[in-house]
Amino acid sequence: MPQNEYIERWQKQHGKRLDHEERTRKRQAREGHKASHDAQNLRGLRAKLYQQNRHKEKIQMKKRIKAQEEKNVKSAAPDEPSKTPLPQYLLDRSQETNAKALSSAIKNKRNEKAAKFAVPLPKVKGISEEEMFKVINTGKKTHKKAWKRMITKPTFVGNDFTRRPVKYERFIRPMGLRYKKCNVTHPELAVTVQLPILSVKKNPQNPLYTQLGVLTKGTIIEVNVSELGLVTTTGKVVWGKWAQVTNTPENDGCVNAVLLV
Repeated sequence: MPQNEYIERWQKQHGKRLDHEERTRKRQAREGHKASHDAQNLRGLRAKLYQQNRHKEKIQMKKRIKAQEEKNVKSAAPDEPSKTPLPQYLLDRSQETNAKALSSAIKNKRNEKAAKFAVPLPKVKGISEEEMFKVINTGKKTHKKAWKRMITKPTFVGNDFTRRPVKYERFIRPMGLRYKKCNVTHPELAVTVQLPILSVKKNPQNPLYTQLGVLTKGTIIEVNVSELGLVTTTGKVVWGKWAQVTNTPENDGCVNAVLLV
């Protein structure tokens, strides 16, 4: 084994803590408080070096914000090349056109706006980990440590999903609780169609449930709407759209969702 990979090896063998995602999120949220504390308490040369780094970070942040706020950009449209030569002071004069400039940061933000939509179910009841996971303590290793869990709720896994080796597998998703299709209702067309699920975008209960593809009430999923024949303003066929699960799948035996339009 290469040096310095003992953490990855441990995670492969024993998995991560159940609250790993939450602890990581809280650690990132505390970084602002730590930066403020350092700025107020550092002295001497350390304070100078710290302020230099903060100054550079703030400059980059301002540039990024300015690039996001800048939408209307005037650009010179290249005219047909004139056959008569122009003097130097007239070379910069040309007809200006207004263009839309969207930075890649804005595009990435738009792609992750699943939780910011006006969804049909803005609030859902929380589900505890005791209800979500069943402790598996069979076998020699798991009987002693009981680190393996079985998910008791319906889940979605992709077509190219393959299970990990049994002794490395942390979470078990039963075959009988896996769903591939969903009954999607279009609110404007007032039709309900059974569409294949593409992915799970956001589970409001826990980031871990999103990663595992757990389908609970209020989950945002992506469905294949190519059968509906929806097109964009430019005439392109819409392939995938987001929908929110509106029922409790483990009670009904099916997944019902409302399309977010």
